[in-house]
Amino acid sequence: MRARELVERFEQFAPKSWAEPWDVPGLQLGDLDAPVHKILVTLDVRPETVQEAIDVGADFIFAHHPAMFHPAKTLDLRVPQNQMYATILAHHITVYAAHTNLDSAPGGMNDWLAAALGLQNCEGLVPSNGQGATPAVTMGRVGELAQPTTVRAFAEHCKTVFGLTGLRLISHTPAAPVQRVAVLGGSGSEFYPAALQHHADVYVTGDVSYHPAHDMLAAGLSVIDPGHHIESICQPHLTQLFTTWAGENNWDVAIQATALNTDPFTFL
Repeated sequence: MRARELVERFEQFAPKSWAEPWDVPGLQLGDLDAPVHKILVTLDVRPETVQEAIDVGADFIFAHHPAMFHPAKTLDLRVPQNQMYATILAHHITVYAAHTNLDSAPGGMNDWLAAALGLQNCEGLVPSNGQGATPAVTMGRVGELAQPTTVRAFAEHCKTVFGLTGLRLISHTPAAPVQRVAVLGGSGSEFYPAALQHHADVYVTGDVSYHPAHDMLAAGLSVIDPGHHIESICQPHLTQLFTTWAGENNWDVAIQATALNTDPFTFL
């Protein structure tokens, strides 16, 4: 198969037009006309991920986070990021990223997160760049738990679901009841007013910083920050999706998820 065959099929599922205006999804490096024999699915494109692709013989990396989110101002190969680009090109690896378009896509990132948390009767949290699409395209999800719990107990549930050794709880009322939950993968602290508008008892999102956390507390909202890396949930889901498409389209291609953990943070 050619790289563009996978890309064209994927963009039926999550068109690039659904990405937020600031985002840079799509082809990152390489050639969409290049032949593809093995796909490595990953959350992040890091030097160790690229080496893994080389070691397993992958010629296509499908990532959630764009490898070239910030443009290179020079190609000084003493800079690790630039050396990574050079290594990718030297080994004829094509890199493609699906970011906020995958976040918002029906059946995509935020639906996977909501399902993992056990949310039912979900609806969208905030309008996305995919407004007007059918079905509706929105960032984040809000849903109900089958059984009520407490803020603290739900935080412990998040640790179990996402395989975490620690997370950050922002709450004045850890014993308060929880039934309605909002979730937005990645960095979603700016959207906490939407969680309040949807009457969520708790909001799950990553990368909450100091001053927004104070604002959340002042607003009476409990927030669970399990980190950005929970989006690695996309890896098995995308691997299965691509395997299904390969069978439907008779693609002679191997597909595997990364075996690496690219979370840069460790709880001590």
